[in-house]
Amino acid sequence: MSTKPTPLSGFPELLPEQRFVEQQVIDSLRRTFELHGFAGIETRAVEPMDQLLRKGETSKEVYVLRRLQEADSGTDSGIGLHFDLTVPFARYVLENAGKLEFPFRRYQVQKAWRGERPQEGRYREFTQADIDVVMKDELPFHFDVEVARVMAEALSALPLPPLRLRVNNRKLIEGFYRGLGAADPQAVITIIDKLDKLPEEQVAALLGSDAGLDGDQVRQCLALARITTTDSSFVERVRELGVEHELLDTGLAELAAVVDGCADVRSDRFEVEASLSLARGLDYYTGTVFEIHMVGFEFLKSVGGGGRYDALASDGRSTYPGVGISFGISRTLVPLMSRGLLAADRKVPSVVLVALVDEDSRSASDAIASALRARGIPCEVAAAAQKFGKQIRYAERRGIPYVWFPGADGDQVKDIRSGDQVAADPASWAPPSEDLRPQVVATSNDEEQK
Repeated sequence: MSTKPTPLSGFPELLPEQRFVEQQVIDSLRRTFELHGFAGIETRAVEPMDQLLRKGETSKEVYVLRRLQEADSGTDSGIGLHFDLTVPFARYVLENAGKLEFPFRRYQVQKAWRGERPQEGRYREFTQADIDVVMKDELPFHFDVEVARVMAEALSALPLPPLRLRVNNRKLIEGFYRGLGAADPQAVITIIDKLDKLPEEQVAALLGSDAGLDGDQVRQCLALARITTTDSSFVERVRELGVEHELLDTGLAELAAVVDGCADVRSDRFEVEASLSLARGLDYYTGTVFEIHMVGFEFLKSVGGGGRYDALASDGRSTYPGVGISFGISRTLVPLMSRGLLAADRKVPSVVLVALVDEDSRSASDAIASALRARGIPCEVAAAAQKFGKQIRYAERRGIPYVWFPGADGDQVKDIRSGDQVAADPASWAPPSEDLRPQVVATSNDEEQK
């Protein structure tokens, strides 16, 4: 007895028209990345468990691989599915260092897997796009500015709601906490990073109970976290808090350089913001940190992020510092498409449906379709020799804009949107360029975004 399959939550599967939107987004990102000299790579889906567990609080999220028929079911093969693209990239750099040219600019668009509780925008299987720049031994700071600018340019070209790139610097916040006299600055960073999830009063209580800060130190930490600017005026506001430390000075200078360096990539579709509450909980970040947010969809939290890591990749002799940003393609697109705010204008790539007069003339219709395809025009032949009205409705349901009618006295092609019908020759006729491929259509619906 057959049964209807039960959907598996957290593993989104796209309809053809949704897949087209995803492909167009990926193609657009790829074009921009390659314009800036980033080379595409793809890494294997699995990594050794000791590599996967180096990233901090991720041990509960790793999917472990084990053969079904393994003799000892209590052991595994020591490998798991990668949960991001940074850890496998670090391993890739170490394995291929002798074959790579540094600085190595890489982009990677690939699936990852994370065993967390599925919810809108958070999936167990998802696609993301990463860019990174890696050097051997020392990475000049200007690359922090470069990756921010490249990602800003790439995302600004997408048909998405406005995006905001939040930027901070781990040296800045750690130096501030050290200047305050915090005994464990890393504990303070971890707690401050919870401000987007917990009320400020609860974070204040944790700073006292878990980080050992007194009331004045807590007030200073929260005052720092409230600072948000779209220019480098944050420097003066931090100075007004009266905290001094050498590491703080370095962090302020670096963050100002990133914010000022991105000044000319700002637009009504993309904003860069210094946000001094941003910490990024992952402990391998050492300087600049990024988060990407989609305006009007704050419930998704960040849809991307990244930062500078000076010691993630090392073989004991050489260190390969890097800086990069990741953009969550599935995290961003699936909620938009599920709300009807982003779609393709047809369900199939076909721009022409070649009508079928009768089954005996199928070879003639196939010949017309072949002639059109030879000239790069996607098309298909009607599935059955029904009345022309039904064949037109077949095209309408799929969004195919043109129907081709073969005729003994010459062929005709009809634009079923306007009703216009003209004589046509498959050796010369072509649709307008905007019809040649499905188009991504973005709509705005304020009620849907709430």
